[in-house]
Amino acid sequence: MSGTIAAIASPAGTGAVSLIRLSGAKAFEIAGTAIGEVNLPAIRRTGLRRINDDRGVVIDEGILVCFRGPRSYTGEDVVEFTGHGGIVVTRKILERLIQLGAEPAEPGEFTQRAFMNGRMDLTQAEAVMDLISAQTSLALRSATEQLEGRLGATCEDIRAQLLGATAHLEAYIDFPEEDIDPAVGESLRTNLGTEKNRIEGLLATADQGRILREGVRTVIYGKPNVGKSSLLNRLLGYQRAIVSTREGTTRDTIEEVVSLQGIPLRLIDTAGIRESDDEIEREGIAMTRGQLAKADLVLEVRDLSGIAGPSPLDLPDGVKHLQIYNKLDLIHDSWKGTEGLRISCETGEGFKEMEEAIAKLLELDDQQWGDHSVAVNARHQACLIRARKSLGKAIVSMRAGEEPELTALDLREALTAIGGIAGVVDTEEILGEIFGRFCIGK
Repeated sequence: MSGTIAAIASPAGTGAVSLIRLSGAKAFEIAGTAIGEVNLPAIRRTGLRRINDDRGVVIDEGILVCFRGPRSYTGEDVVEFTGHGGIVVTRKILERLIQLGAEPAEPGEFTQRAFMNGRMDLTQAEAVMDLISAQTSLALRSATEQLEGRLGATCEDIRAQLLGATAHLEAYIDFPEEDIDPAVGESLRTNLGTEKNRIEGLLATADQGRILREGVRTVIYGKPNVGKSSLLNRLLGYQRAIVSTREGTTRDTIEEVVSLQGIPLRLIDTAGIRESDDEIEREGIAMTRGQLAKADLVLEVRDLSGIAGPSPLDLPDGVKHLQIYNKLDLIHDSWKGTEGLRISCETGEGFKEMEEAIAKLLELDDQQWGDHSVAVNARHQACLIRARKSLGKAIVSMRAGEEPELTALDLREALTAIGGIAGVVDTEEILGEIFGRFCIGK
């Protein structure tokens, strides 16, 4: 990572402005040549400058800012040029910078350099992507707090406590003539138990983190023509799915995301469940069954104006389930005693009560969602599970009075696992996976 990299850091397409970023030892030199003058703007001061091609013809005029490393995003010398947002002009500027010696940046390479240069730990680097992709206010808050380093600080504190215990134990191994006082040994076990409980607490947020990042997998299902697609459209606020009185209109699954009290619901409209001779419709019904197996929440829609009948499909164990009767505007007196929520996708009646019921079912309250700073992701979860296992073995080993070398080995494994979360150990094998998900220019 010794070269100077360049990339377009603004979204693809035409816009009001575009941003091109340079980072590396030759960033100032390349930028100076591109603008055709020796004097760049003062550090952290904006300057109106023109980018010229190799013949001195102006490509674009815009605002140029220089950041001296290590006080920059990447920890290196950085130059950012904000110009007009045309596709061609932005591409020409990037081509000019590459012509002058810059290398095209890989996805996530700017943030990866920030990590490699100590500007952030791995949890903060991952939070950058979470911040960009946040779909709700709670997801945004969670990403922001992780970007501030709260998860990394928590893991580092756990690691520091384990490191102290490991050092104490290894000192005894090196100097066996110095017996460990029984009280000290009991204190060590207590401290290890405390850290194991903290790890358990972090692991308990894994589902919360998945929901904040991916959304609650909410499957809308029922028999044909009960209003599943109408429910999807009403929740979205626009017509996303085709609505027809003809049965079997929906043959594929449709996914869209809406926000409910800051929590993203990943709505999945599915094919109606019924016996069918149509090969394509049967495939859609099979997909419905597959979606149900992965659901966090199932909204079962029935027709309040017709024959409801039994549930068309058995639900998986443990899935949250809400029974909804549609077509309240066509209600018959005979259905007054029916249990379940009553709504009208035609008029919107009952939707407020339905949303409140969903929120209650998902426990969307401050007690459940108040602490968003430690919503771990799948990689964190894997590291924490390894740490918990090794730490548990160390505690059992100490309690059983086994050889201290075995306990120290387990503690070392726990330290490595915890350190992998923030990247304080050798993490080359995971860097490509993490930063490969980033957009180019970030």
